[in-house]
Amino acid sequence: MSNRAHAATSPARFGLTEERAEEQLRAFGWWQAGGPAEHAADLIGALSRSPDPDLALRGLDRLRDALGDDWAELERAITTEVGVRGRVLGVLGSSTALTDFLAANPNLWRELDGRMPTELPGQDDLIADLLTAVGADPEVGEPGTRDGTTAALPSAEAIRVLKSRYRAWLLRIAAADLAHVVEASLPVPEYEAVTACLSDLAVAALQGALAVGAAEVGPLRCGLAVIAMGKCGARELNYVSDVDVVFVAEPDSELGQATRLASAMMRIAGAACFEVDAALRPEGKAGALVRTLEGHLAYYKRWARTWEFQALLKARPVAGDLELGQRHVDAVRPMVWTAGDRDDFVADVQAMRRRVEEHVPVGLGERELKLGRGGLRDVEFAVQLLQMVHGRTDENLREQSTVDALAALGAGGYVGRADVAELSESYRFLRLLEHRLQLQRLRRTHLFPADDDRASLRWLARACGIRADGRRSSGEVLVAEFRRHANRVRRLHEKLFYRPLLEAVARVPTEELRLTPKAAGQRLAALGYTSPEGALRHIQALTEGMSRRAAIQGALLPVLLDLLASTPDPDGGLLAYRRVSEALADTPWYLRLLRDEGAVAQRLATLLGTAKVIPDLLVRAPEVLRLLADTKELAERDPAEVAQSLRSAVARHADPAQAVIAARSLRRHELLRVACADLLGLIELPAVCHALSSVWSAVLGSAVDAAERAVCAERGARAAKLAVIGMGRLGGDELGYGSDADVLFVCEPLAGFDDSAAVKYASAVAEQVRKLLSAPSQDPALHVDADLRPEGRSGPLARTLESYRSYYAQWGETWEFQALLRARYVAGDAELGERFREMIDPIRYPDGGLDHAEVVKIRRIKARVESERMPKGGDPKMNAKLGRGGLADVEWTLQLLQLQHAHRVPELRTTSTVDGLAAAGAAGLIGPEDVEVLDAAWKLATRARNAVTLVRGKPTDQVPSQGRELAATVRALGYPASMDPGEFVDTYRRTTRRARAAVERLFYA
Repeated sequence: MSNRAHAATSPARFGLTEERAEEQLRAFGWWQAGGPAEHAADLIGALSRSPDPDLALRGLDRLRDALGDDWAELERAITTEVGVRGRVLGVLGSSTALTDFLAANPNLWRELDGRMPTELPGQDDLIADLLTAVGADPEVGEPGTRDGTTAALPSAEAIRVLKSRYRAWLLRIAAADLAHVVEASLPVPEYEAVTACLSDLAVAALQGALAVGAAEVGPLRCGLAVIAMGKCGARELNYVSDVDVVFVAEPDSELGQATRLASAMMRIAGAACFEVDAALRPEGKAGALVRTLEGHLAYYKRWARTWEFQALLKARPVAGDLELGQRHVDAVRPMVWTAGDRDDFVADVQAMRRRVEEHVPVGLGERELKLGRGGLRDVEFAVQLLQMVHGRTDENLREQSTVDALAALGAGGYVGRADVAELSESYRFLRLLEHRLQLQRLRRTHLFPADDDRASLRWLARACGIRADGRRSSGEVLVAEFRRHANRVRRLHEKLFYRPLLEAVARVPTEELRLTPKAAGQRLAALGYTSPEGALRHIQALTEGMSRRAAIQGALLPVLLDLLASTPDPDGGLLAYRRVSEALADTPWYLRLLRDEGAVAQRLATLLGTAKVIPDLLVRAPEVLRLLADTKELAERDPAEVAQSLRSAVARHADPAQAVIAARSLRRHELLRVACADLLGLIELPAVCHALSSVWSAVLGSAVDAAERAVCAERGARAAKLAVIGMGRLGGDELGYGSDADVLFVCEPLAGFDDSAAVKYASAVAEQVRKLLSAPSQDPALHVDADLRPEGRSGPLARTLESYRSYYAQWGETWEFQALLRARYVAGDAELGERFREMIDPIRYPDGGLDHAEVVKIRRIKARVESERMPKGGDPKMNAKLGRGGLADVEWTLQLLQLQHAHRVPELRTTSTVDGLAAAGAAGLIGPEDVEVLDAAWKLATRARNAVTLVRGKPTDQVPSQGRELAATVRALGYPASMDPGEFVDTYRRTTRRARAAVERLFYA
């Protein structure tokens, strides 16, 4: 047998690489010549998915030896029951320590069987089980109180039993936590549920240890309260961790007995479960182990340092005299929320974080999950600082767990929602790594494997549910994810933890500077500015001098710098803000609006940091800024009302050039309003397209009115009626930000004039319209395109209605009839426009549809357009207009159906692509799935084309697939900042790929 053939039939293809793997599998009866035995196929597959298949197989071998005749029961369970298989193999492939424990206590596998509840155990169940195990009665009073329960077993036996039950529960929790890694159908416990359960188990262990200690000490004459601190207090404990506690006792006369009880509890818990650390007590290890409540209060009022109040954030009574413990917490908690009033409070907390970081061993900082840069402490210190600063007045922030506190900070607006989402995601990821590393050997560790330790990286990646992605191994994917999350945490830590220094950064370089320019630049870099030096120059330009304007800018910039930092382009946004501020320097309400309306500042930062088109329009239409404070005014204006207002304003100008300038100004205002509402996610795509089409139609109507007045004045009389017919996207009411206006000009002679005079008059008006609208301007172009007229550019600019009728009857080609499908009256004489529609309906909806030759002709034209008009150098898959599955694909498919069937399906007689697709689906011409696919692709391509035009500040069909423009486009589309922009590229390509497949079936047959 060749090596390749052997590999295909060996256990190696299931990740079992040890030499004895096949021998072991055969001994189990799970392997036969050529592969897994039929009855064991699912089991071998599950083995291959375990974090370490070889380790899991060795563990099963040990269990078989340990169980003897009872092995058959376990074998049957792991072969047939998904839940048992996932839990057992999850543990065996992840933890050598728990495997050792299970091999020593093999019958415990039954606690992992199919009857195990999917939810994790509750604290009451855990306490009852551990107290009962040591011979204490859970129904008697709390251990550690005068009448509390005590252990009946001798100390040595009680410690042994407590250790065994603690490990058994740890095994159950780990099994529930790991099972989904092996069997994806099993539930995935939430991070918060796992840490809460581990904390509850620690509380149960403390109570069990306290019951054993109470039996040793003898009849109690005191009450002892155990206050959990740190992660146990916040119910976010690790698998392996010291449990931080503080002891409170009464009465004062029995502190000696209380101290003996506390010492005994610490010794027993340390021998059975985990180390108990009381170093957070007043005066630390040098202070008394146990104090009265009054003793604690006296110390905290007089001597406590800032970090001690920070530690009290997570204090919670968990064992012993719970009433006394609650009184302690209630008494010290107000002191926590006044600690922020201390001099240098923020500096103290920041210094403490720096000292912690300095204690990380040299060379390990990049791998330290807990204390290193971008580690867990970065999140916790930032959250706790913000809690203690803002929690003085906002009680909603007084949460104990890091994740809950972070969510409260986000809900209260103290931290941006995107930052909360990113920081929470990264914190959970780092905690997951910490849990898996600790589970391996049940050792307290926070050290990420070295880059060259491939075996450890592979195991850790698989234990976390991370697999290879085709280009990279699972270990490489894990390293990339770890670096990404660590870098994100550090960036957000700098942003949040050093936020108080932004005021100094905003005043660079004044006499009150608290940071050197270098340090200020470092802070800006931490916020996400790629050119801190350039940002500092902008800040200096905005704040220099002693004017009131400079003072207001100095107050605004800390907020704006923070807001801009969360946009795709902070540097470009700050430059745009400077441009707008300098252009509007003499506008009295500008800075006042930003200062007094928080929503305006926030929205402006989002707009300036996302789209280049915004500052270009804003300096010429600053009045739109006021609308940012009023969502209804910004997003809910009636396009018909806007159009009427534009026509009325333009009608007041006799000079055609001035009339068009007025029309441009109102269009600029409306274009900016719609763009702002669109970028801020306040209006949907149909409203965007309708508003843009409506304002374009109003501009055309105003230009026609102005041009007619000019031509009449020149010629002395009005010779014809004139109607403007919108074509293409204008006719479909589907204009985008960069679309031209495709039109036809239709005329009809008035009494006393013949057709020739009418055409000359109408052509002169049409030419004047094009000339007026195409005049040079700083605004987005107003290009009127009449190339779809009969004979194209070589034909007359305007024709009479009868001339159009005659041309289409004698010379019209199929593609011209197809173009007429989107023809719609938009300006000029409405009655003439309606008669034009009546004239073309039989042409664009031909009786009997199309014959085969005409269908083939349309397909050939479409194919030629695809091959000849696609821009060179661009990615065809990312071209929104002509790309595969893009706008042209969807529109041509619908238009072919309209030409074929609209004569018998009246609902197809629409210029709207979306409505036409729905009508085709309702008529059974397209299947529901194809309607959904085509509709989704058309909408996504339209939105993407609009977004990239706003981001780049100029019309374009090419959607970026990488870089900052992609990130900005994704944000402009309304996706959250936490989303990887690559996900949008995948979504876009997947959506258009499906649409192209539908087009291949429906259009090209």
